[in-house]
Amino acid sequence: MPNKIQDLHTVDDKSFDYVFEQNATVELKSSDGLVRVNVYRPKTTEKVPVLITYGPYGKDIPYADFHAKSYSEVNPEHKSTHSAWETPDPAFWTKNGYAVVRADERGLGQSPGLLDTMSRGTSEAFFDVVEWASEQEWSSGKVGLLGISYFAGSQWRVAARNPKGLSAIVPWEGMSDYYRDRCRHGGILSNQFIRFWWNRQIITNQYGKPGRKANNWGPDTIEGDLSEEERAANRQDQNIDNQNNYYRDDPYYASKEYDMGDIKVPLLSVANWGGILLHLRGNIEGFAHAGSEFKYLRCITGRHDLPFYYSEEVEIQRSFLDAFLKGEDRVGWATKGKVPMVDMVLRKGDVGFNDSKAEQTYPRRQENEWPIARTQYTNYYLTPEKGLTTSTPSEKAKLGYRALGTLDKPEMIQFTTPAFEQETEITGHITARLNVSLTPDTTGPTPTDIDVFVTLRHISPEGKEVFYTGTAGDPVPLCKGWLRVSMRKTNPEHYKHRPYLPHRDYFSTDKQPVIPGEVYPVDIEVWPTQVVVDKGGKIIFEVASGDTQGSGIFGHNDSVDRSEAKLKGTNFIHFSDKFTNYVTLPIIPPKES
Repeated sequence: MPNKIQDLHTVDDKSFDYVFEQNATVELKSSDGLVRVNVYRPKTTEKVPVLITYGPYGKDIPYADFHAKSYSEVNPEHKSTHSAWETPDPAFWTKNGYAVVRADERGLGQSPGLLDTMSRGTSEAFFDVVEWASEQEWSSGKVGLLGISYFAGSQWRVAARNPKGLSAIVPWEGMSDYYRDRCRHGGILSNQFIRFWWNRQIITNQYGKPGRKANNWGPDTIEGDLSEEERAANRQDQNIDNQNNYYRDDPYYASKEYDMGDIKVPLLSVANWGGILLHLRGNIEGFAHAGSEFKYLRCITGRHDLPFYYSEEVEIQRSFLDAFLKGEDRVGWATKGKVPMVDMVLRKGDVGFNDSKAEQTYPRRQENEWPIARTQYTNYYLTPEKGLTTSTPSEKAKLGYRALGTLDKPEMIQFTTPAFEQETEITGHITARLNVSLTPDTTGPTPTDIDVFVTLRHISPEGKEVFYTGTAGDPVPLCKGWLRVSMRKTNPEHYKHRPYLPHRDYFSTDKQPVIPGEVYPVDIEVWPTQVVVDKGGKIIFEVASGDTQGSGIFGHNDSVDRSEAKLKGTNFIHFSDKFTNYVTLPIIPPKES
């Protein structure tokens, strides 16, 4: 066990242009224990508003050590001694009249306790940190939340609790639905990212882990090291927990649920069109269901780490926070109807991927609602000839593909539209209706399920696929969707069910049998997207047996969750007058002048 918990709070008001307090202690009210935070505040006697980040990546790990390549590309205005991954830079924000509080999540860095990321318990600790910051003598009492990814995902949950002092949140590319956005896409375990994330960025920073300083991964634990056995007993491993739990009513997943409608503070949700496997859905759904009077959706492109620091994006952050934390409203955020609720970049043309300067040539447009009110939801029907047409086909046929592919390479069928006769915008939510069945191999197990993977791809008039910037700078298609057919049951009575987005509860009681030879009509939620297809361009709708191009580190290949015993065989799509298959695209007509 470590030595007795110590108070090693230090204050440095000479080394920097701001006061740097390291390892200030927040005594938890929600549970026994404490959270340690760093405070960066202006050298002033005036009380100032506070920006907080609460997360697992180490408040003391320099950005340059955490991800050197990313740091080398960050806007120089946001690089300083205390820059840290996915968080606001203290040098910049203190210069602009804010204190910054950066907390080590419970069980990580210098905060002792149970490591249980994204849990109800750690959200309660975040609640206590927010209230603590609002009560400090240097604080104006107004608190804002600002950060990327995990530092955004944690915002939704604590905001739903409405802690004292919380006045605005800016969840920048952060999932809001733990089950649907992150862990089980359509019921299928998204294991590869969880493993990568846990092994690189979480377990390496556990409280008590030896060797952190030697590995340039922040300082060693103040109270001393813990043994591997002690650390193992003091953590919940997300790899294990997500593999062992399947349904939203399992206590593991249920404990992470909350009501988005309880969020009342002003909200600026920033979604990235390229975040097609982790954050995009959560930012859009969080915006749609938050109960805030003042809520805004901003859609961007680019890698998930860099746009947060672009000068024009920082000015959006600052003007929004100034409006609600300082009462300085330069653009009208706090005046109902003054600022359009939706501001989106339009992906028009082929500018390449992972090229920030080229992507800045994309135009922007404002809308007053989401989804866009003038959306024309249009069915494009799949044909046995592998076409997509607005006419309903009547041929009787079926197309098959291997359920697990061969040698880890998934098999797929692609359906293609004719060349568009005019420029066409597709912006919004997408659904797909497929009629599917399975057949076992002549030898081997009898499969009991079907995993359906779908992708939308954009083909330019020149016949080249247009790729976009993914989360890690990789080339990605327009969007993806997934469904485990045993979890096909929808709940049309649920208040979140919409014609353009079928609602699934994913309860254990919803599981339905999948019998060889039976045909099952299924409605697949495809994540939202945005694209302007040029005249002569095409759209491909791809149905596959597993992850295809654009999945990157977000793969679904767990040997238990996607076992041969469960899935091996041949999957079919059926066509007839009874079995119509289509993808519904949200077509946006031009605004009336």
